[in-house]
Amino acid sequence: MKLTLGFSPCPNDTFIFDALIHHKIDTEGLEFDIVYEDVETLNLKAFRGDLAVTKLSYHAFAYAVEDYELLDAGSALGFGVGPMLITKDEELAKELQEILSSKTVLTKALAELRVGYPGKYTTANFLLGLAFPELKNKKELVFSEIEGALLAGDIDLGLIIHENRFTYQEKGLFKVVDLGDYWEKTTNCPIPLGGIVVKRSIPQDIKEKLNRVLRASVEYAFANPTSGLEFIKSHAQEMSIDVMYKHIELYVNKYSVELGKEGRSAIEIMFKKAQDMGFIPKTEKNLFLS
Repeated sequence: MKLTLGFSPCPNDTFIFDALIHHKIDTEGLEFDIVYEDVETLNLKAFRGDLAVTKLSYHAFAYAVEDYELLDAGSALGFGVGPMLITKDEELAKELQEILSSKTVLTKALAELRVGYPGKYTTANFLLGLAFPELKNKKELVFSEIEGALLAGDIDLGLIIHENRFTYQEKGLFKVVDLGDYWEKTTNCPIPLGGIVVKRSIPQDIKEKLNRVLRASVEYAFANPTSGLEFIKSHAQEMSIDVMYKHIELYVNKYSVELGKEGRSAIEIMFKKAQDMGFIPKTEKNLFLS
């Protein structure tokens, strides 16, 4: 059976899927048509039901849950892996840090700060809403363009994800808050960033097979970490090998093999908190592959 499969060109995704799409493992008869897109584009494709299987952010999953369910393998959760809010103004960074620690409301002037962010339905945007709900003056940018927009003065704050967390300091930019760390201190849970979902309409035996081969692909990658190096590099633009593997180490972990009780609990807590705050719609659907 052939399935459409969407994932990002980021090192964590190419690392996870290398063995699966290059038949380094037994795919149990499954074949794939691959679509490479940034996560927000994949989110939008999921809303339209364009892909049978896709990576998406957990925030977006809340808007696609009627049609998709979450596989147990392939997710990105963890501690110290969250998106970061940054600025080129060190004094502004300190001012916002003080406001966050004292749990006070932003002044009107601060609330008008221009924020570059990687997409409405990204988990990063959801976390920003938890920490600074007053920041509404947002400009959607491709994640790789946010640092440049900050340096050019087009935005005042940037919400960065992926490998940019390893490079922003080299460019003279300053951290306001690590939103993953903020989430962890608030909930004592790992932060759910993104997962792999499958259409509910696909036969149950195919969904279970898909989960098995995806888990096998992750396990193969852990056992053979340099096996997919050329494939990963081919999608990583100008990223150095050192940064590539830092990226992988940050986002691919035990939750990528299997969510387990802790991973599922973190996702359920995120959904409940977001629903209680009115960020996402409520659903009666089971989130996870049954």
